[in-house]
Amino acid sequence: MLPYFPFEQDSYAMALGVRALRPGETLIEVDVPHYLDELAQKDALLREDPRARFQALPGSEPLQWEVARALLRRMAAESPAHFSLEEDGARWCFGNRLTGVRGVLTPGDADSLPLAPLDWVGRQVQEDLLVLDGTREGFPLVAGQLCFPSGWCLDDKMGRPLLAVHAPVPRFAEQVGASTLKLLDGLKPGRPVTRCNWAITVTPRLCMEPRYRAEWRHLFEGITPDDAGARCLLRLERQTLSRFPETGAVLFTIHTYVAPVAGEVPTPGHRQRLARVLRTVPEDMSDYKRLGPLREPLLAWLEREG
Repeated sequence: MLPYFPFEQDSYAMALGVRALRPGETLIEVDVPHYLDELAQKDALLREDPRARFQALPGSEPLQWEVARALLRRMAAESPAHFSLEEDGARWCFGNRLTGVRGVLTPGDADSLPLAPLDWVGRQVQEDLLVLDGTREGFPLVAGQLCFPSGWCLDDKMGRPLLAVHAPVPRFAEQVGASTLKLLDGLKPGRPVTRCNWAITVTPRLCMEPRYRAEWRHLFEGITPDDAGARCLLRLERQTLSRFPETGAVLFTIHTYVAPVAGEVPTPGHRQRLARVLRTVPEDMSDYKRLGPLREPLLAWLEREG
């Protein structure tokens, strides 16, 4: 099963649903059974089209370095079975026990890494990493490694303020835009927050850039109340937000999990809750989430099984 069941209410509601990380929760999650495969997917995507999956605006290097330093320290502290970090003055040695890779770097020195710092550290984690400039109005997106997006791409978002990034989401600005900006304004260094976002999809692929839609659109066809639980998949994004004190960088992480709905609703209560949420998703949001072709057969499956 996935590590989270994101439906906390009996009806759909657009809400931030943000909370502080709890004791024992890690900023970077290591899903060991899928770790090597997902890093291999990232590597292949970045080799195929590096500019599509990593972009950084000029001047973002200090923000990237602060994020990279903080992540390496946090990964080693929170997941010592998987990562290590030795700091010898300006010389750092990072070890990844899952891949066997060791990297030596000098934070702040571009020549000490073969890649931009955010791109390099992003190849050690399953999360997508996006950096906002917290010192500029609107929190523009200034750097990102994005390999597993759900229907968007960096070309459409880089350099744009946060609300513009979310402009395609129906009623986002009207309903949660102000509270989102207030949340970011009040975010404190060392106190990251987390939330879950969800979608129902028909493909297990993690990279859902718009250019690939034609390759999986046919999977919407022929879903029935008999097979909807197996053919429809819950796509879960565990997201975090962190602010960093030196540059004002805000890091947005997205760890994507995908699994068949049938395995994520083990009890009648779970099935009934998901059914009630799906029934109350507004039409414009249903269109945005691409629920139209699968909602009725999935509801029939959930209500019959429940």
